Amino acid sequence: MPIPDADVQRVLAVAAHPDDLDFGAAGTVATFTDAGIDVTYLVCTYGDQGGFDDTPREQMPALREAEQRKAAAEVGVHDVRFLEGHRDGWLEPSWQLQRDIVRVIRQVRPQRVLMPSPERSWDIPHASHPDHLAAGEAAIRAVYPAARNPFAWPELVDEEGLEPWTVTEVWLMAHPERPHAVDVTDVFDRKVAALRAHASQTAHLEDLEGMLRGWGTAVARAAGLGEGRLAEAFKVVRTA
Repeated sequence: MPIPDADVQRVLAVAAHPDDLDFGAAGTVATFTDAGIDVTYLVCTYGDQGGFDDTPREQMPALREAEQRKAAAEVGVHDVRFLEGHRDGWLEPSWQLQRDIVRVIRQVRPQRVLMPSPERSWDIPHASHPDHLAAGEAAIRAVYPAARNPFAWPELVDEEGLEPWTVTEVWLMAHPERPHAVDVTDVFDRKVAALRAHASQTAHLEDLEGMLRGWGTAVARAAGLGEGRLAEAFKVVRTA
């Protein structure tokens, strides 16, 4: 079981692209912010390879950043950060990416980090985009051992004053095993609103709400939450 939300003051949510967190966890994030938890979004790329129309590629990064900030606000998140220097479609769990995530972990000092699973799920292969796997691998390496190790990138301490920080637990999205379900029925409309904010990615979907409702219903049934409930599911791992 995860640590109680009452014992969590800050959550860092890491994703490869704008909209990843909204598809995978917007309802859960809304429950966090409703409980008084401060949530920070960290997006590793600007998602410039995304979209379904002829929007000029050079316009896509700014467009998707604006969409992500609007989507985050729908679920109560106002601290949205993007990493520079990492390309959509080219993401790897490089030392640079790990260091960039460590920096933000030490700045935010979260008890809980939500991230993509670094393990591929063959049941939901579309959720195991290579960039998602790379972001998850870099994030878990950043959580352990780097963020808590003063000798990992000592310049973060010496030059930026960022002392080591130990994350208590991680929540993995799209993991092959996701035993922890969060009931998001009461905040489902905010998840839909968040995803509609990503118009460059979702405006072409004829029944976005129906698709999301179908996914949430299946997760809730598998978790035994009963008819009419909607849920998101995660693998929770203690890291401290």
